[in-house]
Amino acid sequence: MARTFAGRTFVLRIDRWALDGRTTLAGDLAFLMQQDVRPIVVAPSVDVARGYVRTLNRQTNIAVGLSGADAALLPAGPSAVVGRVQPAILLTLTAAGYIPVIEPTALALGGEDVELSADEVAAAVAAATEAARAIFFHTAGGVIDPASQALVAELTPAEALALADEGSLEAELCAAVRAAAHGVRAGVGAAQILDGRIAHAAIVEFLTEYHLGTQVAGTVYRGAA
Repeated sequence: MARTFAGRTFVLRIDRWALDGRTTLAGDLAFLMQQDVRPIVVAPSVDVARGYVRTLNRQTNIAVGLSGADAALLPAGPSAVVGRVQPAILLTLTAAGYIPVIEPTALALGGEDVELSADEVAAAVAAATEAARAIFFHTAGGVIDPASQALVAELTPAEALALADEGSLEAELCAAVRAAAHGVRAGVGAAQILDGRIAHAAIVEFLTEYHLGTQVAGTVYRGAA
């Protein structure tokens, strides 16, 4: 599995739990970089992004905070959606051994910052960098089948979008499911929705064939979960 991801990008949409010093995320990111995987972090808010840059740099000195205005990374599209991502700054930083930590803000035509959905930012950045994986942290740990109360292991993008449209999912989980589907449809290898508080959650996908949480990919079906 390790060779499969060498030289590829992982985009991780973290949550507020990443600021908890008891998580293994910082060590997991360092491990990925040692294996020639290039992590990009998308934070859920500006304050978490800036806090996580400080958290990482207390241990590694390789985190770089970015807003959507930096190098016009995230232009604002209509109705506060993500415009066409300009990934040059991300590619430059990751190639040089840095971890970009992105605030979910976009640069509007008037020069002001526009707040964006962190999930949508993660999906758009993953597509623009041709990421092997997009990982969305959510405390639910994935999608639960309402009939069996079991974790749904796998969804196709179409199934994920249909589930999001049903309206049965909690709003934040629904946003992650929808973004995961859009990312895969845009060319991301696969997307995972998982609980980032689990030890080494960010590298299980890298080291083994086992998938934590719910995976969204183009060749699997909900009925097989």
